[in-house]
Amino acid sequence: MSAAPGEAVALPAAPTPGFMAANLLACSMLWSTSFLFIKLSGDVNPFVLAAMRGLVGASALILWFATQAKSIRPDNGQWHHWVVLGALNGWIPNVLVAHALTQIGTAPAAMIQASGPLIVAVLSHLLFTDERLTPRRFAGVLVGFAGMGILIGPAALPDSGVGAWGALTMVATALSYATANLYVRSIRHADPARLALGQQICSGIPATALALVVAGPSAFAAVPDSAASLLALGIVSTALPILLFMRLIRRAGPTRASMVGYLQPVWTAVLAVLFLNESIGLRELAGGAVVLTGVALVSLSGRLKATR
Repeated sequence: MSAAPGEAVALPAAPTPGFMAANLLACSMLWSTSFLFIKLSGDVNPFVLAAMRGLVGASALILWFATQAKSIRPDNGQWHHWVVLGALNGWIPNVLVAHALTQIGTAPAAMIQASGPLIVAVLSHLLFTDERLTPRRFAGVLVGFAGMGILIGPAALPDSGVGAWGALTMVATALSYATANLYVRSIRHADPARLALGQQICSGIPATALALVVAGPSAFAAVPDSAASLLALGIVSTALPILLFMRLIRRAGPTRASMVGYLQPVWTAVLAVLFLNESIGLRELAGGAVVLTGVALVSLSGRLKATR
């Protein structure tokens, strides 16, 4: 809600290292399950999967709002924010990820997507004065790039089975998420939970329309057989982490909040080994360790400031 002229606007409290660590871990763990549930959804069409993910996520958040007797209407006509976030942080990357996972494994897909925070850090440095890269944070970005080089560099691609189109699709996914993170940073006086709700509503509806046009109504016939995975994808992998993430990005800024993307491959790889019989070698372990070092340098360096 916008402040009246001359009225002071209450700023969010500066995030503590404990707040950062808890939220980064929770978001990354919850979001990492999305790759698992997408794989377990079987042959569901990518557009249908994106539609169900958005609709289930929106329904879960609407119920959450209802339990608190809150209105689900946008603040001050912020429909345009809902539409933009629904596209950049919703149905577009959801479709891309679902398509990519038909061609590549979950672990390499998550590792490629982890390039998103690097994009956010560099663009935030150029766009926001309070997101400048200090020497230590710049070193963290370089370390992150080094880790990504270990994970998805040219020498790594042949033995990881990453297809060219699958890899490019995940790069496009990272770009979409990075753009959405920067967009959230530019929104003033918005309730993070309401942004999360609006994003899911404006993700599920367009994705459903596209699924009906592109794949046809018959494509939804596969939904009942994958109902459990789709429900988990919409609630555990979407509604819960987006609530936490919107709160995190509003308090800590896009650069530090986007570090979720660095941590996600670690949990994704563990789930892939445990439940999908995928293998992970020394290269992935070494790359993950280097990436985590970059996370610590970028996200925990200097004084943590609230997002203005």
